[in-house]
Amino acid sequence: MESIIEYFSTITSAHRSAILIGGLMIFFLLENALPLFTGTHNKWKHSGLNIFFTFTTILVNFFMAFILVGTSDWVVAENVGLLQVTSDNVYYHLIVGLLALDLIGAWLPHWIAHHVKWIWQFHLIHHTDQHVDTTTANRHHPGESLFRFVFTTLAVLVIGAPMWLVFLYQSLSVVLTQFNHSNLKIAEWLDNPLSYVICTPNMHRVHHHYRQPYSDSNYGNIFSFWDRIFDTYLKVDNTKLIYGVDTHMELHETQSIGNLLKIPFSEYRPHIEYDEEEKL
Repeated sequence: MESIIEYFSTITSAHRSAILIGGLMIFFLLENALPLFTGTHNKWKHSGLNIFFTFTTILVNFFMAFILVGTSDWVVAENVGLLQVTSDNVYYHLIVGLLALDLIGAWLPHWIAHHVKWIWQFHLIHHTDQHVDTTTANRHHPGESLFRFVFTTLAVLVIGAPMWLVFLYQSLSVVLTQFNHSNLKIAEWLDNPLSYVICTPNMHRVHHHYRQPYSDSNYGNIFSFWDRIFDTYLKVDNTKLIYGVDTHMELHETQSIGNLLKIPFSEYRPHIEYDEEEKL
């Protein structure tokens, strides 16, 4: 455990980048070898667009990182936050810290992004992808990246998370998000038990169906049980899913970087009402 703490306390930007790029390459190769969906779209062009938004996410987090580090150093020095005032046991910090960071720093802002109109305008860029794969994981508008950063910082403040725990959480989050967005075909016998603990591709894909209520379910990032606890869990036959968001299905809207950057500042479009018979 000490070696883990030491590594993530001093992890370099190069190593963090290697985790992101390495995970992306691994799941990219796996989903190409064993895909759930096969399509005629230009995968390289699609990946290039998503990687553009991956870089904007990296830039936002890079320029704001001093706030996160400063907050973590302050809560530890001043003994502020849940972990700091309850126990100094590192295993307690690891388990409770990862759970709380995932809930406050990921699940909660994701749920909010689907229920607050102006935030949804930024988040829907993530949902406009009609060919969800591992590169979709970081397809976020820079405005949403800022919003998510605020909640990550809030989580560090509330929890009293030391920096090693924050970096460990972010590394796990990157890899698990790439995994659960991957176009990887996974057998039910394996996916079912895994989905009780972590968010799997079969679980998260439902969230990317083009219409409600499916898109308002399965918000999980690392851990899947938050959706079961807060009654936002849905299980659907993945082969029946249609990716995208019903308000923005035109290709000229969803395959242009310039247009995707402008969508949050355009007029809000309400979701289309569907009949009960149209349920999957």
